[in-house]
Amino acid sequence: MPVLTSVLAAALTCVEPPPDPANTYDAAHTYDKLVRAYPQIRIADAALPAGVRQLADQVYAQHGARCLKLDAYLPAGERLPVVVLVHGGGWKSGYRSEFVPMALRLAQQGFAAVTVSYRLSGEARYPAAVQDVQAAVRWVRDHAAALHIDPERVALAGGSAGGQIAALAGVTGEGVKAVINIDGLSDFTSELALKYEDDPDKNPSAAGAWFGGRYAEKTALWREASPIRYVRPGMPAMLFIGSGQPRFSAGREEMMARMTQAGVASDKLLLPDAPHSFWLFDPWLQPTVEASVAFLRQHLR
Repeated sequence: MPVLTSVLAAALTCVEPPPDPANTYDAAHTYDKLVRAYPQIRIADAALPAGVRQLADQVYAQHGARCLKLDAYLPAGERLPVVVLVHGGGWKSGYRSEFVPMALRLAQQGFAAVTVSYRLSGEARYPAAVQDVQAAVRWVRDHAAALHIDPERVALAGGSAGGQIAALAGVTGEGVKAVINIDGLSDFTSELALKYEDDPDKNPSAAGAWFGGRYAEKTALWREASPIRYVRPGMPAMLFIGSGQPRFSAGREEMMARMTQAGVASDKLLLPDAPHSFWLFDPWLQPTVEASVAFLRQHLR
């Protein structure tokens, strides 16, 4: 298979850094933080189900000796719609494995699903992560035949920082027909976002570290990275899925209003009893997947 051949060639000249012990944004650590307040939660199953095959560790981009990789989860079929999934972690942490449970459930519903790694803020500041995700979309479309996907039916989805990155990559790039923003910011410059992301007691905040400065210092970048700035006719349709913590989806309502004015479809699902990072856990992953599947079937026809 051409995809496998490309990986073997790239593996000779580039490497993916080993996991950072300080990077603890994953299901296990997040479960430990949440289980007392939400004793009913369970880490979502990441076991490969029957009928879904995994194509792991595909190199989609290279920066010097640095490999950027993705994993594809593929059901049987031809010219499948595909969802590229972008992990969260405050632009500074997280792993692509975060979205494996959702990828598997999407695959069981007939969607190819691809989880991607990207350069975190400690390695490369904004806009590197956005550019990486757009490169992953191009790679997926370029390898459509090998992956048995339809290059004209591509969606982006992500959670938290990954939701913001997916939204921004989708509205500023090419080849994306739909976006699912799960508890991610739409407007860094909104009053609610600035209250938390530009908090003077955080030195730096997660967003400040990504932009390389506070809002007053890097105003143009904070504005440029806000998906709400790019609402226009013809942009991808967008589904917003939110937890019970509004700060993580700041700007959502205003962006939806602007999309309506521009004649672009949008929808939302709110899970008011859910914590942030809810997509890592049952019982919230299943309604997230069900809403996503219904939205994608409508907009990836």
